[in-house]
Amino acid sequence: MAMATRTLFRNSLLFKFILFFFLLSMVLGHETVEVEHYPLVVSTWPFVEAVRAAWKAADGGSTAVDSVVEGCSACEELRCDGTVGPGGSPDENGETTIDALVMDGVTMEVGAVGAMRYVKDGIKAARLVMQHTEHTLLVGEKASAFAISMGLPGPTNLSSSESIEKWATWKANNCQPNFWKNVLPENSCGPYRPTSYLEHTNEKCLKTFGMQTTDLSFHDLGLRIHDTISMAVIDRMGRIAVGTSTNGATFKIPGRVGDGPIVGSSAYANQEVGACCATGDGDIMMRFLPCYQVVESMRLGMEPKLAAKDAIARIARKFPDFMGAVVAVNKKGEHVGACHGWTFQYSVRSPAMKDVEIFTVLP
Repeated sequence: MAMATRTLFRNSLLFKFILFFFLLSMVLGHETVEVEHYPLVVSTWPFVEAVRAAWKAADGGSTAVDSVVEGCSACEELRCDGTVGPGGSPDENGETTIDALVMDGVTMEVGAVGAMRYVKDGIKAARLVMQHTEHTLLVGEKASAFAISMGLPGPTNLSSSESIEKWATWKANNCQPNFWKNVLPENSCGPYRPTSYLEHTNEKCLKTFGMQTTDLSFHDLGLRIHDTISMAVIDRMGRIAVGTSTNGATFKIPGRVGDGPIVGSSAYANQEVGACCATGDGDIMMRFLPCYQVVESMRLGMEPKLAAKDAIARIARKFPDFMGAVVAVNKKGEHVGACHGWTFQYSVRSPAMKDVEIFTVLP
């Protein structure tokens, strides 16, 4: 009896010992997965400093949302490519405005601002919309007033000497090219009226200037008119968030809002699936919500590569001349890009990398 008791006791200790190391291996294994795959930062274009800023925040334990804001804020401060932050992309009146978005893939909350004037901190304004309102998108001067009331600096002149010089050159070229269609200007730079106006007017001597945008395009001039930073972050806990910031299309019609603050177009995130970042011709891309399409396709089982290519192909079938790109990221941290009309690059930082790496995607 005593021997049976001792045997049972030894077996009990052995079971506890095995159970302890089994549980320990599970914990260590989970930590290994975190260290190997997370955090992860992915961004459109070679915006290396922005990715470094987001990585530093995420690697230091910040949430995915806060890390995205850090990364996009760095790009705004650096005025990445002249297409992010203040001082770039003047509209027809020579003014720079800001579009931005942030999305929490865990809660599915979104904050965004569009055509925001006088406030340079687009992504921070977007986060304030998400944190302190029940709304998703605020626009124009009212977005500016909200951002300033919540403590962001302003009002500030968002133009720069470079943007004003670019605008003056464009004006001297009879405001060509531009984004108008099916109109005739009273003067070389407007005001514009629908071509059908002439059928109903008694103004026999209305002076008109033929439009040249079909002959002289932004692409012909080599102008980069819509380069958004769109960034996805997976933090140490595996939480996913996305953010965007842009000063929009160069020489846009005042009041235009691009796809930057449109959830599902420029970016999208779902904690259960992954995320998507997009850049390109926003006026066309927002009609297809390519990032929502990418994430939804991955949710239905499609691999990131196929999901990205499929989203781009859907647009190209209707608009074969469009220029754009997406980056698909699944919840395991696998990433891939797809593009149309240009050669696209995106930036990545993961624990397996010593620094930010640039990936090139051919159309």
